[in-house]
Amino acid sequence: MSGEQAGVKTPSEYVKLNIGGYLHYTTISTLRKHDTMLRAMFSGRMEVLTDNEGWILIDRCGKHFGTILNYLRDGSVPLPESIKEIAELLAEAKYYCITELAESCEQALLKRERENDPICRVTLITSQREEQVILSSTIKPVVKLLVNRHNNKYSYTSTSDDNLLKNIELFDKMSLRFSGRIVFIKDVIGSSEICCWTFFAHSRKMAEVCCHSIVYTTDKKHTKVEFPEARIYEETLNILLYENRNGPDQELMQATSSQISGAPACTSDEEEGERSGLARLRSNKQNTN
Repeated sequence: MSGEQAGVKTPSEYVKLNIGGYLHYTTISTLRKHDTMLRAMFSGRMEVLTDNEGWILIDRCGKHFGTILNYLRDGSVPLPESIKEIAELLAEAKYYCITELAESCEQALLKRERENDPICRVTLITSQREEQVILSSTIKPVVKLLVNRHNNKYSYTSTSDDNLLKNIELFDKMSLRFSGRIVFIKDVIGSSEICCWTFFAHSRKMAEVCCHSIVYTTDKKHTKVEFPEARIYEETLNILLYENRNGPDQELMQATSSQISGAPACTSDEEEGERSGLARLRSNKQNTN
């Protein structure tokens, strides 16, 4: 293939165009119809390269050149449905200096952005399998809130209901604020836990913030729900470090993951009962000695 400068042809003549491997036939008059870079190319003001078979070569992606030609012929053209394709067409319109088409693409992109901005989705999961499917199908960080107020044996402390609502409200606010950056899921029928946040990156659990515990009074046990707002924000910011990463970063994971084994665990009522019984046995043994 050799590059040669083509002579200026009459407006009625057809030309063969090779745009990045896409082949097109059109007339000189169509290419000169509007004040664009194509008019300059085919009016002798710019160099035009051809190969040895007579194809005029333009080193651009030819995917949307058919749309470009239709716009030159008719003065208007339907825009693609996809935001990605509108953006691609915008780049080509700017390259060929087709001002009106570029403006139409920019207006369409702004309209799509305004339409999509308020969308917020929170997935309710009903099984562990659903959770695994979500984790394996996204590269975005994931925040899960497990909340089940009725999953307890003991009465709540006086502040527990208020704190439970605060956790739910914070989850809703964060899902609105970070809807495009984090996947939010809610588990309302999960395990024996009552209120627990879990943070994931690349399908791996990075941190867990358990908000409930069993507390003891003189005569009975109570379920206590807390609202560790600062810790929740901290772990959310930690998983945002994994945004736009194609794969796990072991050093980053080690630096940001919570040492779950060293953190206070969410314990079940049975475990609490066993610990309480062992404590009483030790106390009785010490008293007898």
